[in-house]
Amino acid sequence: MSASSNAIESVLVENRVFPPADSVVKAARVSGMAGYEALCAEANKDPEGFWARLAREHLQWTKPFTQTLDESKAPFYQWFADGELNASANCLDKHMGTPVENKAAILFEADDGTVTQVTYRQLLERVSQFANALKAHGVQQGDRVLIYMPMGVEGVVAMQACARIGATHSVVFGGFSAKALNERIIDAGAVAVITANYQLRGGKELPLKAIVDEGLSMGGCDSIKNVFVYQRTATACDMVAGRDKTFSEILAGQSTECPPTPVGAEHPLFILYTSGSTGKPKGVQHSTGGYLLWAKVTMEWTFDIRPDDVFWCTADIGWITGHTYVAYGPLAAGATQVVFEGVPTYPNAGRFWQMIERHKVTVFYTAPTAIRSLIKAADSDESVHPKNWDLSSLRILGSVGEPINPEAWMWYYRHVGGERCPIVDTFWQTENGGHVITPLPGATPLVPGSCTLPLPGIQAAIVDETGKDLPNGAGGMLVIKRPWPSMIRTIWGDPERFKKSYFPEELGGTTYLAGDGAVRSADRGYFRITGRIDDVLNVSGHRMGTMEIESALVAKTDLVAEAAVVGRPDDLTGEAICAFVVLKRSRPTGEEAKQIATELRNWVAKEIGPIAKPKDIRFGDNLPKTRSGKIMRRLLRSIAKGEPITQDTSTLENPAILDQLAQSN
Repeated sequence: MSASSNAIESVLVENRVFPPADSVVKAARVSGMAGYEALCAEANKDPEGFWARLAREHLQWTKPFTQTLDESKAPFYQWFADGELNASANCLDKHMGTPVENKAAILFEADDGTVTQVTYRQLLERVSQFANALKAHGVQQGDRVLIYMPMGVEGVVAMQACARIGATHSVVFGGFSAKALNERIIDAGAVAVITANYQLRGGKELPLKAIVDEGLSMGGCDSIKNVFVYQRTATACDMVAGRDKTFSEILAGQSTECPPTPVGAEHPLFILYTSGSTGKPKGVQHSTGGYLLWAKVTMEWTFDIRPDDVFWCTADIGWITGHTYVAYGPLAAGATQVVFEGVPTYPNAGRFWQMIERHKVTVFYTAPTAIRSLIKAADSDESVHPKNWDLSSLRILGSVGEPINPEAWMWYYRHVGGERCPIVDTFWQTENGGHVITPLPGATPLVPGSCTLPLPGIQAAIVDETGKDLPNGAGGMLVIKRPWPSMIRTIWGDPERFKKSYFPEELGGTTYLAGDGAVRSADRGYFRITGRIDDVLNVSGHRMGTMEIESALVAKTDLVAEAAVVGRPDDLTGEAICAFVVLKRSRPTGEEAKQIATELRNWVAKEIGPIAKPKDIRFGDNLPKTRSGKIMRRLLRSIAKGEPITQDTSTLENPAILDQLAQSN
C-alpha cells in the first residue's frame, strides 16, 4: 500500500470548464448544483433514511424490508436483508400493463447490420420460457450458472432467466480462454454452462462452444450437468450426448409464463470474476436488492434517462458495465436500448456514428480506448469522421472503463456531441456495482479528464497510507468511507481475501479501498483518477501515476494518437518509465524514431517535469488490446522488462503486436 500513498498531483492543470446549458439544467432529473447538493445533504443527514427512501421508490418488493443497513458483521454489510424481491420482475413484469409493455426494449444490431427489435412483452416471454427450460433441466434457486455468450438478445435473456428463478449467474467474456473458463467453473461450482456455437465479430466466426469443451476437458468440472448451446451461425459444432443441448431443444414446449421466484435482498444475483494481483481471479459477489437499486438510480441520475430515449452502452455483458448498463439498468428504467454484436471498426471505423444516426441514439456510453482509436481512424481517413453522419439525436455522452485524457474528451465533445452534449465521465469498478464518482448532466460543470464529484450517498475521500485525509491538491489513495447498497458483498468463497483486498486493517477495517490513486483539484475539489495504485511509479523517490504521463503524451495532439506507460526496474532510479506510443502517422524507425522520442521526452518534461521523462519510448502500429478494447498493460510490463511473454494472450485482438513492440527497442 505504501507505494500508492503519495501519487503526485500532475502539473497538467486543466482550466477549461463547461457548465451545463440552461435548457439541460431545467429539464434534468437532478437540476443544477442546488439539486445535487440537496440530495447530498439528505444522504449525509440520514444515510439509512436516504437509501430506504430510494429502495422503496425505485424497487418493487414482494416482502417489504424493515431494516435498511445491518453493519453488525462489518465489513460484510447487509442491505434491506429481511426484504424479498426478484430482479427480473423489477426489469420486466413491472412494465406489464403500462405503456412500456409494447415499447422496444432492445434494438439488436448484428455484426452484419441486421436489426431485430424486441418489445418488453416479447422479452418477458422469452425470459420466462428460458427460465422454465432451466428449471426443467434441474437448475434450482441458489445454483450457479456460467454464461459464455456473444453480445445479443440471447445473452440478456440468459442472465434475466437465471435471476427469475433465483439462480446466480457468472458471465465470462466471450474472449476469455478455456483455462479461464475452467478456473471460473471450478471456483463457482457451476451446474450448467450457457454458450453459443460461434460468435460473429468483424465479419469473422469465432468459436465459443469449442472453448467450453476444452475448458471442461481440463478437469475439475464435475459439477457441470448441462451445456446449453445457442446456434448463432449455421456452422456445426461438436455436441456431447446427454450433456449438450441446443436452445431449440430445451425451449420446445416450454410455457412463456414463469412466475418470478422471490429471493432475499442479499441473495447473490451474480458472481463476476475480475483479475487479481495474485493471478487467481476474484469472484466479486453482488446482491440482488442493493445492486439493482443502484443500477436503476444511476440510470436516472447519471444518464437522466427519459421515456423517449434510445440508450446505447457499447460494453459487452462479460464486463460489469454490460451487467449494470445493458442487462439490468436500462430494463429496470424501462428504456429502449441498442445492443451491438460487432466491433467499432467493421466494416469501417464509421460504424458507431452510422448506428447512432440509424437508431437515433440519444444517450451514448463508450470507452476512452474506443474513442482514441476512432480519433486515429478519422485523422487518417476523413470518410469515417463523425461529421459525415447526422448525430443530432444525441443529448448525453458517457465515458467508462478508464480515465479519459483531456484531448480525447475535447474531441468527443466537439466532433461527436457537437459542443452541446454533456459528457458524463464515470468512475466506478466491478466491485462498486454502479457509478460512484461522475458528473450529472444537468448539474455539474464539466472539466475535461475529471470524473468530478461523488454521487449522493457515496462518501469518497483521498487518504494517505494511515487513513488520514489529505488536502485538495495532494494525491493519495481513493477510499469510500461509508457503505452503500451496491457494493461488493464478498469474494466468492474467500472472505479473508475480501477483507484484505478491500477493507485493510491499516485503514481501520471498515473503509473501502478502491485500489486507485486519485487527486482532488485545489479549486473545485473535483476528483481525477491517476491510475491503479500498483501503476504508481517510484522514480528516484518521486511517485506519479502512469495515467499522468499517458495524458501528457496524448496531449501532443499533432503527433500522438495513443500511449500506454508502465514501469520497469532500473538500477539508478529504482524504476524507469517506459512508454509505448502509437503515432498519428506511420511508425518511425532508426534515426527518425530517435528524433521523435527525444521530442516526446522534452514535451513530457515541459508538461509535467523532467522527472516524468520516459527513459524508454517504443513505437508500434497499435497497442495490445483485448477484444473489448482494454490495453493489456501486464503484457507491456513484461516487454519493458525484456521478459518472455508467459501470460495467457488468448483474449488479445492483435497478438502480433507483441513481437513488434518487443523488437522496437
